[in-house]
Amino acid sequence: METPLPPDTAQTRALREEMVMEQIFRRGVHTARVLKELRTLPRHWFVPDDLLPYAYDDSPLPIGQGQTISQPYIVALMTDLLKLSGDETVLEIGTGSGYQAALLSLLAQQVYTVERHAVLAQAAAQRLAAVGIHNVTVLTGDGSGGFPEYAPFQGILVTAAAPRVPEPLLEQLDVGGRLIIPVGSRSGQDLVIAQKSPAG
Repeated sequence: METPLPPDTAQTRALREEMVMEQIFRRGVHTARVLKELRTLPRHWFVPDDLLPYAYDDSPLPIGQGQTISQPYIVALMTDLLKLSGDETVLEIGTGSGYQAALLSLLAQQVYTVERHAVLAQAAAQRLAAVGIHNVTVLTGDGSGGFPEYAPFQGILVTAAAPRVPEPLLEQLDVGGRLIIPVGSRSGQDLVIAQKSPAG
């Protein structure tokens, strides 16, 4: 039996507003659509029950399988850098708890998200359905090769660092589309933005 979603109360809404203003807006993410949906989407629906008191903290949180739900600012920044207008098809590599995919679903037309841990993929799919999000398709597998059958994508967002930008992702990016990916190692990473020109 599925665990019911924790309620969204006046307290959690206040914590969400504080998260948006102090952690995100103050650090330079000012796009109105992104901020609106961050205020709308309860982050506490996507964290483990034992971590609910920390759902709006300025930090990543463990979600099992050695994975985390990213720090709110990083979710906001990477989403903002995609510059979505609402009619895009987006590919996310690294579903995790489904929070990033849920946010993307409110800003794009269709989201495909890939998670290599089957248990996380299943839990995310169930949670997204429970939340009432139906424009996200959760796939299980290694996302480094992208998903050519659903390409081209107007946006690709990779949540885990890679030593280099995977060539298949660049190939599956639509002309004018943006790829956001952290590149580097555990000791240091750069957030890379690639945009495909008409020449490819």
